[in-house]
Amino acid sequence: MINPNEALEQSIQPRLKNKVAIISGGGSGIGKASAMLMARHGAKVCLFDRTLDNANEVRDAIKAAGGEATVFRTDISVADNVEESYKEALKAYGRLDIVFANAGINGVMTSIEHMEVDDWQKTVDINLRGTFLTVKYAIPHLKESGGSILINSSINGNRVFSNIGFSAYSSTKAGQVAFMKMAALELARYKIRVNAICPGAIETSIDENTFKKPELKEVQIPVQYPEGDQPLAHKSGSAEQVAQLALFLASSDSSHITGTEIYIDGAESLIHG
Repeated sequence: MINPNEALEQSIQPRLKNKVAIISGGGSGIGKASAMLMARHGAKVCLFDRTLDNANEVRDAIKAAGGEATVFRTDISVADNVEESYKEALKAYGRLDIVFANAGINGVMTSIEHMEVDDWQKTVDINLRGTFLTVKYAIPHLKESGGSILINSSINGNRVFSNIGFSAYSSTKAGQVAFMKMAALELARYKIRVNAICPGAIETSIDENTFKKPELKEVQIPVQYPEGDQPLAHKSGSAEQVAQLALFLASSDSSHITGTEIYIDGAESLIHG
């Protein structure tokens, strides 16, 4: 007699079987969680990362679990580097189905008056230019059979504007969503879907590249939030929860969804906006 649970497990197919996914910033946080989950669902994962030690650890973990992954050293703000990484990935796997433009930084938090031009430009180069390059060089390969592009944006710049000092970061995150909508319409004819994920507070290591300047105190606005400013779970979300959303948007389960930003914040932005 067949055990019903065993029969159910056998009927569940990996959602990304034989797909090839490129994930920028796949060595940590949301990128790492997404790489691990997509690999578990059958995707061959290409990690575009400039921090090779972290990316290699993720690759090794995927391989140890029976998956397939390769690391390509990539600075997403450098056009030639991004283009070459795509060429190498296509040489290795012969196709492309999913792109997750995930890499980004918080950058410097300070007043607009005291923001150094170079600090502003660095955030723009990595978050916005990097997203553009990651999408641009994917298109020729995705046009062959369609696919899914995901952009990791934020509630900041889209629903939340109260994080004083985040002018550069929020501007890039708003720009990503506008770019996503333009790309979704332009690429629909090729069956390429483009969507944005907008996380709230998530337990990741991104705070390691957040630099608060003393001048920030001059412009901060005191805000008293009600008890429970994370309404759904009363704590920050996890990278794994965002990865579940990325998996859905990467798979055929979301085949009629494009040009959409999806907030994943436990209703945090409805209070903080």
